[in-house]
Amino acid sequence: MIRVAITDDQAIIQNGLQKILLGINGIVISGIYSNGDELLEDLPKNQPDILLLDIHMPGKNGIEVAGILNKKYPNIKIIALTNIDVLVQVKKMLQQGCMGYLLKDTSPDILVEAITSVYAGEQFLYEELRNQLQLSQSESKPSPIITRREKEILQLIVDEFTNQQIADQLFLSLRTVENHRNNLLQKLNVKNTAGLVKVAIIEGLI
Repeated sequence: MIRVAITDDQAIIQNGLQKILLGINGIVISGIYSNGDELLEDLPKNQPDILLLDIHMPGKNGIEVAGILNKKYPNIKIIALTNIDVLVQVKKMLQQGCMGYLLKDTSPDILVEAITSVYAGEQFLYEELRNQLQLSQSESKPSPIITRREKEILQLIVDEFTNQQIADQLFLSLRTVENHRNNLLQKLNVKNTAGLVKVAIIEGLI
């Protein structure tokens, strides 16, 4: 019997998944949670074999939850079930140990196939996504190398901090922050803050 847990903040998704899975022999729903905190609170006494995990939820997002589970509960196999098919998000989830990635509009048959495949230890990505990842890997260039301090500053830039606010936050001089920002512009080959934010997200630098 495959024990499946569902973590999603939308009741309509919870109910839909529950309706699908209750009719499948060999699968039992071990828990339904509205966010990552509810899931993590229950895991010490109630661990599933498979977790269907949304990415965007209140509190901890799916990437954070997957990272925690990968370290504390490595035997739980995670399938991301989301509306997002942006490759950066997909890669982040896979890096955190997810073994499957599905969109929420996937068919019941594919959902069950994914659960049984992942339970057997196989990775499961829907065909279009698998093709996109293969194409991305074949065309990928090395990510720009930035220092730890530059990464801190880049994160604050993405969070819309001004140069002065960044200087105050990191206890640096304004000139030092400006130098780091200029270095980032050159390394990432962009002209302005909007370019920095775009490349940071695309390259997974934050």
